[in-house]
Formats: sequence, C-alpha cells, structure tokens
Amino acid sequence: MSDLTRMTAAQLAALVADGQASAVEVTQAHLDRIGDVDSAVHAFLHVDTAGALAAAAAVDATRASSGPAALGPLAGVPLALKDVLTTEGVPTTCGSRILEGWRPAYDATVTRRLKEAGVVILGKTNMDEFAMGSSTEHSAYGPTHNPWDLSRIPGGSGGGSAASLAAYEAPLAVGTDTGGSIRQPAAVTGTVGVKPTYGGVSRYGLVALASSLDQAGPCARTVLDAALLHRVIAGHDPLDSTSIDAPVPDVVGAARHGDVRGLRVGVVRELSGEGYQPGVQQRFDEAVALLEELGAQVTEVSCPHFPYALAAYYLILPSECSSNLAKFDGMRFGLRAGDDGTRSVEEVMGRTRATGFGPEAIRRIMLGTYALSAGYYDAFYGSAQKVRTLVTRDFAAAFEQVDVMVSPTAPTTAFKLGEKLDDPLAMYLNDVATIPANLAGTPGLSLPVGLAPEDGLPVGLQVMAPVMADDRLYRVAAALETALVERWGAPILDGAPAL
Repeated sequence: MSDLTRMTAAQLAALVADGQASAVEVTQAHLDRIGDVDSAVHAFLHVDTAGALAAAAAVDATRASSGPAALGPLAGVPLALKDVLTTEGVPTTCGSRILEGWRPAYDATVTRRLKEAGVVILGKTNMDEFAMGSSTEHSAYGPTHNPWDLSRIPGGSGGGSAASLAAYEAPLAVGTDTGGSIRQPAAVTGTVGVKPTYGGVSRYGLVALASSLDQAGPCARTVLDAALLHRVIAGHDPLDSTSIDAPVPDVVGAARHGDVRGLRVGVVRELSGEGYQPGVQQRFDEAVALLEELGAQVTEVSCPHFPYALAAYYLILPSECSSNLAKFDGMRFGLRAGDDGTRSVEEVMGRTRATGFGPEAIRRIMLGTYALSAGYYDAFYGSAQKVRTLVTRDFAAAFEQVDVMVSPTAPTTAFKLGEKLDDPLAMYLNDVATIPANLAGTPGLSLPVGLAPEDGLPVGLQVMAPVMADDRLYRVAAALETALVERWGAPILDGAPAL
C-alpha cells in the first residue's frame, strides 16, 4: 500500500499545495489501491479513472499557473461519491437495476461544489437500492464487504462510501443519511460519519428516497477531514427549497480546537442498555467517562418518545418513497422492460417496475402506498407525523438541559452478511439510535471509540446537537478523538486487518 493512501485528507491537501506531491500522483495511488482491493471489498459501482486523472491534472495546472493560494483547502484530494448523487455523464444507478445505464445530464449541487473545490471524484460507491437498507446487501449489484472482516456487512445504506475509507481506497467520501445511512456504516467500519442539520447541505440532484428526511453529509477517517469536507459541500442553495439560508457553522474551527470543558453532555436513557451488545455498551460507557475526565458535565436525559421513532419512521419513509419512486416507470429514463410494441403503457410500466425494483424497494413502496391510501392515511401516516412532532419536542426539551446528547451509534457491531437479510424487522432495528435525529432534522455524528472485546470490531459513539449547531458535534468529537488516539497510541484504523 502506498504511503499516500494512508494519509489524511488534510495531509494530502498540504502535500499538493506545497508541491511535495502532485494531485495526479495522489489520485493514481488511490486508483491503484482500488485496483488492488476492490474486487474483495466491492465498495465501488463505477470507477471514473479518466475523469479523476483529468480533474487531478487540472488541479496541478492551476497550482503551476497561479500558485498554491489559488487552490481550495481540499484541492487534489480524492473522494468516493455515493451513487445517489447525480454526476454529469457518469453512471448514477442508486444501486438499482431500474436506473442501470443512466448517465445524468447535470451535476447535483454537492457534486458541483466538490468539483469547484478541486476535489477529485474517484467514482460512485455501492449502496442499498435507493438507500433502503442497513447493510448494503440490498444493492442490485451485489453486497459490499466490511474491510475489517470480509464476511461482515459494512453498514447501510452507504456501506460503499464507508468501506472505501476503511479499505484506504479514498481519504474522503460523501454519503446520504435518511435514517442513519452515514452514521451506522461509520460505526461498523471504524470511520467518521456526519449527518448535517436538515437543509444544511443541498439536496438538489440527490435522487430522493424520503424528501423530508434525506441529507447528504461528509464521511472521513478523522474528525478534521470530515469538517473540511462539510465546509465544502454545505451552504445555501436556491435550487433546493428546503436549503437553509444561513451561514455554515464554523465546523473546521471546532474540529481544530476540540474542547469539552464545561460542556453539558446528556446521555440518552432510551438509547442504551437493554438490547445493546455488551461490548458496544462497554466502549460507549468508557468514552462517556473519558468525556467527563476531559471536563464535560455529564448527566442523563430522558427522551420518552424516542422508542416510538422507529415505528413512525417506517411509516413516513415508505410513504414518501412510494411517491418519489413513482417516476421510475420506464417511460422517461433508465430501464424499460417488456416493450415489444404490442403492450400498453400500463403493461410496460408494470413489467419495468417488477424487473427493475428489488424486493426491499417493493416492500417499502407497498407499505407506503397502503399507509397513504384512503381510509388509512390518518391511522398510519397521520399518526406517524404526530409521533415525529413528539420526538422533535423531546429534542427541544433535552437541549434546554444539555448542549449535546450522546448514545451508541448502532446497537451491535457489524453482523455477518446474510444474517438478517430475511428478517426485515431485525434489519430495521440497526437504526434505532440514529432515526430520531432524522425525524427532528437535528445534526448527528458517529465517531469510532474502540473495538468491542467480544469480536474485535469497531464501535461508534453518536453525538447529537441542536439544529444549526453542527459545530458542537465537531467540538466534542475532536476532543474525544484526540484523547482516544493518545490512549490507543494510534488511530483505530491502524488496527484493522490488512486487505
């Protein structure tokens, strides 16, 4: 493995700016790493070798003509992009057969901002179909494998993005988080994943699953790298009606100067204890104790409606997805099945959807259509929205007492591939701790806090903050990361098995 692939994004950007390495060299090292290990990991659905090298060469040309001052803070740094964000001329499948071969004519705002910042997009990463899943086993193109143990899941739906980081195929990635799809993969792969405040990062060009829940965010191996990426992709976008027109919190400053002295940290009573793997609970408790040693004021807080969030989410999300996915009908783009010239439009639509959508997508579309149907709307979708309001009020009440809240990110470490594939309820329970933040629109971050003693796999701690207080996530995570690295003697990924 090249030394370049083991460096952080901040280190690589400094090398490129100082002229100690070219962006092309950095990019080629990561492309070589992908070539060496991705047949085993399957983090990528499409590697854009030519596009990545051309983008890197453009960064080098800018430096040569205008000097390092002309470069952005992440210029020349490679990145893996979740295949749910449109990328002009590059396949965008959302992990589904129904979009196989589709090459968008435009960039998502996140994609455009990455390009404008000189970030080099290596390719598109694997995901559960239309971001529906917690294991990346629901991809139409096969599962991604966890670099810590190739027989285990990398989380989902953004398992490809998280696995690319853990496998040292990329120093940065972008994921999306509808119910935990950034944070849960980060937890089980020993990486950092952030769901910004809803509306803090543009959704324009993000192929919608559930419009009131979806949020793109940064994935990285360090807190500072995540903050640097957050600053690049965040900010108001007039193309997104839900985009917040307010300054981006100083996430980079918080990540550089993490300090929890005097900070009030609330441990959520309803998000730990019974149902959590003993090793996960142990590492979480140790991390909370460390926060207290660092000067935080730790107390327990209760959010009594959080236990109902999972049920509400699995009515709201399917309802929104049944509406959003109705446009995939074989008439405008992507797959068209059974069109032999003799069948009606309705028959072609039916055959296209039956062929193009996988079983989990079909399950959720049917659930959502039922929940929105006449006679059931108030009983199901309407009631779920009332629970959502109660969860939001729980957050508001808790944040009157504390500055941030913490919990384990996921109830278990990475489970075996196939272990929960035939049990949807068991699969859905993986997001029990992450879903409340999506329902309320609040930001959340997952940080690796050690390895579970019973299986040696990564454990994540989740930090949650009030709306538009994303900088608090980085403040807590940076302080804890520094203390944990000192305790371990090295970053957690240095202990990962070599591929």
